[in-house]
Amino acid sequence: MRRSDVRDLLRHAGLPDMISLAGGLPAAELFDVEGLRAATLAALDDAPASALQYGMTEGQPALREAIAALLAGRGIAAGAEDLVVTAGSQQGLDLVARALLDDGDAMVVERPSYLAALQAFGLASPRWCTIGVDADGGRVEDLDAACAGVRPKLVYVVPDFANPTGACMSVARRRALVRWALRHQVTVLEDDPYGALRTRGEPLPSIAALAGEVPGASRWIAQASTLSKTVAPGLRTGWLLLPPWLRDAVVRLKQAADLHTSSFAQEVARHYLASGRLPERLALVRAEYARRRDALADALHAGFGDRLALQVPDGGMFLWGRFTDGTDTRALLPHALERGTMFVPGDAFFVDAADPASLRLNFSAAPPERLREGARRLRAAHAALHARGVAA
Repeated sequence: MRRSDVRDLLRHAGLPDMISLAGGLPAAELFDVEGLRAATLAALDDAPASALQYGMTEGQPALREAIAALLAGRGIAAGAEDLVVTAGSQQGLDLVARALLDDGDAMVVERPSYLAALQAFGLASPRWCTIGVDADGGRVEDLDAACAGVRPKLVYVVPDFANPTGACMSVARRRALVRWALRHQVTVLEDDPYGALRTRGEPLPSIAALAGEVPGASRWIAQASTLSKTVAPGLRTGWLLLPPWLRDAVVRLKQAADLHTSSFAQEVARHYLASGRLPERLALVRAEYARRRDALADALHAGFGDRLALQVPDGGMFLWGRFTDGTDTRALLPHALERGTMFVPGDAFFVDAADPASLRLNFSAAPPERLREGARRLRAAHAALHARGVAA
């Protein structure tokens, strides 16, 4: 089983004055505590039995209706019956993997890809097939070559502000992926935790939305999403949008795993969505994340110049960087920790052909002044590494 570099680094996060650029945490000070307090009280006052009793494996009906309405606002036609509420989207990835993958089955991931997804899928010991990522997201045009004549069971992509690269898949590639899935009858799992965090530019249609335009394509498209990045991760409330044939299998697996997602958390989430507070809160979050992204990117540009090539996204939570001077980020990390900052070495996000010069930097969890100081400490760590004559 793959270890999580992010989890391994957590033991350092609580050290005095540590500036973490490693985790994928939303800004805790931006949580709508007032709104969530009101939603909690409403859950207990409105229908306490629904909040405190066992519930349906698929999820509370009222919450699924609210999620369907949320998806409609994103151009996705879905009914409550198409949804399964999960304990965060991470459980959704695990359930889809368990439903579709047997040991040794082929599956496609982007290179690099989300570390926790690689952990979930890795439990099935799949045959990894990978497609590269550029400024326009996963290179869908390389799918046939990546599969090398083998029909994969699953294709996993993060098309909006991908973790770790921050890249957005172009609309042309999204359409091509829908057509490819239909032609080859292969399930595509679209993971969308970050799409609502766009800070500039116009939103792009999701793969799930585009599949609705192609007769028969929705049968091969699944989507995972969550309230963790937009409301609060402590709710552990996510969902899967699934075609009927896959939904039934996933419900059976979830029932065996945990019976259902917390009824109480679901009722709080339902009342929060019904309150209408989310759009205003998201506008505040987007504005602050834009400020933080720019602060970190500007500080890194000033400190490293052309020695560090950065991909600065139009949203999400991460910067992806690559050193051009031969720096090995695994060798850099201990020097960064000594100076009170940390990041995730980029090789953690690869299943093959890892890039030792790359790194992922989170900008959402710290205010601009701390991000600037984190960049200064990273520059000092880089100088210390190279002073010892160690690059790779």
